[in-house]
Amino acid sequence: MNPLDNPVWHALTGPQVTVAEGDARAVRYPPDFSVFAGLPDDPDEASWAALAALSEGPAILLPPLEPGPGWSALGSFAVHQMVFDRAVPPAAADHGARAVELGPDDLAELTALVTTTAPGPWAERTHELGRFFGVRIDGVLVAAAGQRMRLPDAVEISAVCTDEAHRGRGLAAVATLAVLDTILADGALPFLHVRDGNASAIAMYRRLGFSLRTTLPVGMYQPPSDA
Repeated sequence: MNPLDNPVWHALTGPQVTVAEGDARAVRYPPDFSVFAGLPDDPDEASWAALAALSEGPAILLPPLEPGPGWSALGSFAVHQMVFDRAVPPAAADHGARAVELGPDDLAELTALVTTTAPGPWAERTHELGRFFGVRIDGVLVAAAGQRMRLPDAVEISAVCTDEAHRGRGLAAVATLAVLDTILADGALPFLHVRDGNASAIAMYRRLGFSLRTTLPVGMYQPPSDA
């Protein structure tokens, strides 16, 4: 299986093993980093039992699988996994704005922006998973993007967002390209996940040189009641 088909597992048993909770049977991000958990490509009953021991509630898996013994599926939704086409130069994003790397002093603003715009799961320490870039207008942070899952040869772009009052100006593209450039400079493949139906975001990513690799369901599972 391609690691991108099971990105959480290959991130947490690879470059992000230092933040992983679990072992060779099941892993998860600590809740203050991210909501996702991962199982091996072909999990057995022992893997599901280990995940139950790790879980403090429903487990969110990308991709989902047939539930293990005692587990129940609570629901799922589809995300498109898009990868940067190295043969296509990134589109320029010159909108009179530039992205700057964000640091600890920017965390409160970044958290407020992500919380307000809700581009996807965000936790207290998500920002520690990679580098983040933002765009400021009149000194106010209005757009941002960063890194989340890190696989051996690929890095995910995540938390792409723009303040509602500044949408339609290409500022999310400016922030996204800044993150993309850092990933390419490290010799890795940029990839991302975008929810099915988010037509405007999908169109922007295509303009920036991303193409659809696959569509993956994100599933939520309830562990056994006696876990």
